[in-house]
Amino acid sequence: MEHNIVLRRGVETDLPQVLALIQELAEYEKAPEAVTNTLTAMQRDGFGPEPIFSFFVLENEAQKIVGLALFYTAYSTWKGRMLYLEDLVVTEAARRGGFGRLLFDAVVAEARTTGAVRLKWQVLDWNEPAIAFYKKLGATIEDEWFNGNLDEAQLAHYHAAPAAVAVAEAIIGRHL
Repeated sequence: MEHNIVLRRGVETDLPQVLALIQELAEYEKAPEAVTNTLTAMQRDGFGPEPIFSFFVLENEAQKIVGLALFYTAYSTWKGRMLYLEDLVVTEAARRGGFGRLLFDAVVAEARTTGAVRLKWQVLDWNEPAIAFYKKLGATIEDEWFNGNLDEAQLAHYHAAPAAVAVAEAIIGRHL
């Protein structure tokens, strides 16, 4: 492992490099067009009045971010508080240097210090290097759960019950 790498909590000024890493991950996962997130949305969602995610970065001596672990708090009705690791990515040039492990360790430490009883994440079924990495760390890779999803267009066209819309609108204080 390089000795000039610094692990730290991400800050707002990291977001342009973070978004670039997310795009690099999408290219690796053969879905570059799937990234529609924006810098403005990430600034709002990570550093606005009600932040919903946090992240760790690995920075080299040139102050270039070479690794990212982005996570947020979630809740399991069966288990309670959990942390969800949305993405763990290390630039291709920095892989196999122990950096993924360092980022994962930081997320585990975050889970422990925040009282999470579970850490969850997803890995694509064809991503054998990632699956092997997580298994080497002692993780269970499940094959019994299917992921459900409504994308932006599906959400926009979904017909929610008027009572449900009214409750949501009352919470946010505006009409949907």
